[in-house]
Amino acid sequence: MTNKVETDVYTFKDDIGKNLYRKTTYYTLKIEQDVLAKDKDEADTKFTDHGGINHSKIGKDITDANEGVETYMVDANYTDCETAKFIGKVKYDTDTYNQTLEEAKEAEDIHIDTYADEVEVMTPEEEDKNAGVVRDSDGNVLPETTFTEKELSDIDTSLNLEMESNIGK
Repeated sequence: MTNKVETDVYTFKDDIGKNLYRKTTYYTLKIEQDVLAKDKDEADTKFTDHGGINHSKIGKDITDANEGVETYMVDANYTDCETAKFIGKVKYDTDTYNQTLEEAKEAEDIHIDTYADEVEVMTPEEEDKNAGVVRDSDGNVLPETTFTEKELSDIDTSLNLEMESNIGK
């Protein structure tokens, strides 16, 4: 009774008496990928959904096989990964050409600033400006529509004139 062995090694009459050996070798494959995202959660999602190994590319063509060595099998399995880490923030580059922010915007000079904070902290004034908040001299938030005394007087005058005009008709 003969057992058939699965192998890609071809045997010929001259090979009578030789032994067939198989060696399994485990390699650690490290992949580092970069992605632009608004925050760490979006980056993790992009890495999971669109990164990693294209397993269809893992095959015998990545191995050395010569001088009678033939590749029987190639496989890749997931073992572990680190969390996504912040590398830098895309910003306008004012340093390389010693230019103002406005000049960098106009020239579209951008770079990845590795010294920038992942989440930039805004001053209270910047937060108010972004939110459209207006404050009085005491720091109190003003309602969306506020008028100075002169503006109120002008509005009253305008309304009175319009009313008088309508009565006269």
